[in-house]
Amino acid sequence: MRVLHVITGLGVGGAETQLRLLLRHLPVECEVVTLTEPGPVAAGLVADGVRVTHLKMAGNRDLGALPRLARLIRHGRYDLVHTHLYRACLYGRIAARLAGVRAVVATEHSLGDTQTEGRPLTAGVRALYLLGERLGRTTVAVSPAVAARLARWGVPEPRITVVPNGIEPAPFAYDPAARRRTRAALGLDEDAFVIGGIGRLVPGKRFDVLVHALAGLPADCRLLLVGGGPQEGALRRAAHRAGVAGRVLFTGERPYPPDGSPGPLLPALASAMDVLAAPSPEEAFGLAVVEALAAGLPVRYTSCPALQDLPPGAAPDAARIPCDAGAYARALAEVRAAGPGPRAVAEAARHYCVTRSAARLLDVYAAALAHPAPTSRSPQKAVLS
Repeated sequence: MRVLHVITGLGVGGAETQLRLLLRHLPVECEVVTLTEPGPVAAGLVADGVRVTHLKMAGNRDLGALPRLARLIRHGRYDLVHTHLYRACLYGRIAARLAGVRAVVATEHSLGDTQTEGRPLTAGVRALYLLGERLGRTTVAVSPAVAARLARWGVPEPRITVVPNGIEPAPFAYDPAARRRTRAALGLDEDAFVIGGIGRLVPGKRFDVLVHALAGLPADCRLLLVGGGPQEGALRRAAHRAGVAGRVLFTGERPYPPDGSPGPLLPALASAMDVLAAPSPEEAFGLAVVEALAAGLPVRYTSCPALQDLPPGAAPDAARIPCDAGAYARALAEVRAAGPGPRAVAEAARHYCVTRSAARLLDVYAAALAHPAPTSRSPQKAVLS
């Protein structure tokens, strides 16, 4: 089986890193096309031996990318096309049908109640999404919450299937030596209480809540923000205004070691933390929370669909907190007062092992190839709003 994955970009992000992880565990021949931004994850895929093609799409309205992508799909003789993220799902589904591909699958990574990938869910966005969705065989939701949102949007339920995101739990296992090395490299005292925040620095993640919560915590508390993004400047200014600028550390985007080896830096950073705080009020899955649970961290979160369908015992030290600075300050103070725990891997992390996700995705591929794609009108030109 030859599968082409089409994704909007390959900068650092949850969908992008999830794609790389899945490809390591899918026993099929895979190649990747990125419409834009062949960033660090593209380099990681190439290091893994995956062929990556940059389509060099100029913007949302670059309709010339559509025939270029269709020609690439036709020339590659792929059995199945798998698309990821909004723009790639729209253009990829149309191009695949134009190329006469046999089966098209799309994964919905980021659909929230009010936005997707930071894009407000307007009537136009929904109409374009549904137009493209009709051209595929199956839409994969990364959680039951996303599946329910797709159904409310109007995607027929028989066309929706849930394949949760996955992780490799073993690399996240707590490592005291890595904790000491990482804290020393970051200039963190060994006895500091380190609050971690992991994710893109964008408004929807609400890391400003953690900055303001830090102002209400003792002086030994530090906030370690792992990720990059357009809100970094605003968060630095907020920390300065709150009087905690010297207690907030920004790591930037640090997905892989400088030598280009495939092992991520995130597990070492997780070992350096004492708690993970995730104040985003709207998540599609909650990957950072699951990774933190694999590191044995206590977790305080606002939204994590990954935990909604699991029994409470699967993540005993994970608690839901309102997206409010005062509430987070109180919750984090309680974790600090309780002292360090055993750092055992939570059962929730084992539940979301990537090998299980890859096996379920293979079943989706088999079903898509076993049945012809549903008939539809000829693809028409569509312009992203």
